[in-house]
Amino acid sequence: MPVGLFRVCLLVITAIVNHPLFFPKENGTVPEHAEEIIQKMKEREQSLRLEQLRLEQEIADQEATQKALEKAAVVVEETKEEKVRWDMWTALSMVIFLLIELWRQDFQEGNWQDIGGEEDDMAVLGKAFKGVAFPDKAVLGSFYEKRILGTTGDMARMREMVEGFADDLLEALRSVCNRDADMEVEDCMGVGSMYENWRVRKPFVCDLIVPFAPPEPYCFRCQTWCSGDSFPPDEQGYGTIKVCRADEDVTGCICDKTKLGEDMLCLLHSQVSSTRPSSEMEDLLCFKNTQYLDADQVMKWFQIAVTKAWNRISHKYEFDLSFSLLDSPGALKIKFKSGKSIAFNLTPVVQYENSDVYFISHFPRSSLAADIPSSTHWFLTFAVYERRFIQLVSKTLPANACHVSCLQILSFLHGKQCSLTGPSGLTNYHLKTVLLHLLQARPSQDWAPEKLEARLQDMLKFLEKCLHEKKLYHFFIGNGNVPAELSFPIIFQRAEPLNLFRPFVLRRDIYRKMVDTFHEMLRNMSALINEYTVHTPLAHTNGIRKE
Repeated sequence: MPVGLFRVCLLVITAIVNHPLFFPKENGTVPEHAEEIIQKMKEREQSLRLEQLRLEQEIADQEATQKALEKAAVVVEETKEEKVRWDMWTALSMVIFLLIELWRQDFQEGNWQDIGGEEDDMAVLGKAFKGVAFPDKAVLGSFYEKRILGTTGDMARMREMVEGFADDLLEALRSVCNRDADMEVEDCMGVGSMYENWRVRKPFVCDLIVPFAPPEPYCFRCQTWCSGDSFPPDEQGYGTIKVCRADEDVTGCICDKTKLGEDMLCLLHSQVSSTRPSSEMEDLLCFKNTQYLDADQVMKWFQIAVTKAWNRISHKYEFDLSFSLLDSPGALKIKFKSGKSIAFNLTPVVQYENSDVYFISHFPRSSLAADIPSSTHWFLTFAVYERRFIQLVSKTLPANACHVSCLQILSFLHGKQCSLTGPSGLTNYHLKTVLLHLLQARPSQDWAPEKLEARLQDMLKFLEKCLHEKKLYHFFIGNGNVPAELSFPIIFQRAEPLNLFRPFVLRRDIYRKMVDTFHEMLRNMSALINEYTVHTPLAHTNGIRKE
């Protein structure tokens, strides 16, 4: 019975527990929406997978980009290292090349005055001498005696006459000038071939230079290319001349170099003294709006002054005076009633400090200053020192030395060749420079009269070498072996050597013409000398070549 009752109670309890009213209403819908939930979960899982793939792809792209950037950085770094190595080798190669070039130039410049000490160089004839019949001693001696020696007396008489007239003309010029405003003219000096006794070609022309100075209280302050300031290579050999007051500071006040404000005043210079009227500087022959002496204005002033001076003294002379060349402002010509004439050059110059170096406004009949940078640039002439050097060396040479004879013969041959083939860049000044170098290099006994042929060959060989190398150095500039007796300014001895052939380096046409003229002169040398020695008929000179 109890067991049965327990079973009945258990059944009732089970029925009550499993009754539907005991569960929430929504739980009854779970089976109905299970498939929909599962479908949504699948869709969500799919979207998450797609998002995961997208993120993985982005990460992969970023890693690839990072690797590419790192690789590019490595390549750039390697390129920079290679470029640095290449630049280093390039710079090292350039330094080595420059050192070799500087050594070569120093070696040449150190030996350009030691020609006489190396007999091997002077004993070897260049290519231009191959096949050239060089006149012997007898022919050269006869030629010099018949053609050149007789002109010495004519030169002496002409120099005496021209110098006397020039002194009278300059004295009259001083009298017509205003001493308070015009330039002060000093006595003239003779320079060049006529006063060094080696001019041979007619017409004879005397070259006279006339130093001048500004009126008080002004003075000239000269500046050269080797004075420390930078000058371009094409201005080597030139200088400028500044017109200043004598009491003006050489270095100049800072007020001249700095623009002061309107409310600022220099305590050393008043406003009146610091600014000079433009007309005042132009009256002092300066370039417009500058303090630098203008070579063109100086020549115009000089021509006017010479004309006034001649009008004052013309009644004393039985000849006429005129300017002979338009491109050479100082070229004058004396015309006699008989039809004869005498030409001479009167050129104003400015003295460099207390030396015999002068700034020259124009070079008469010369291409030395053909390309002057501007009218405020003045070329320096060492003509007075050249004349004094020749006179000094001549005292140490044997009697009747052949140094002047060599220059006369070479100048004559060059002039004759130019009359046949036209002028070239080679000038008599270049020939004289060659002689000056050899005079310093050769011992005095080598210039004995019987060695005329050998020394003439030396000059031609030296000139051929210079033409080949396109280098002929000025004798004084950069020459540390100038005799102390000349009292030559040390600033020019310490300067870099000045190459007289430098203008021809870039002008190949003129250089080619100069070389061709030299070669033609060598080939025609024997014919020219024989023509003026044995007086052969003109028809026999057809063997002389022309270009």
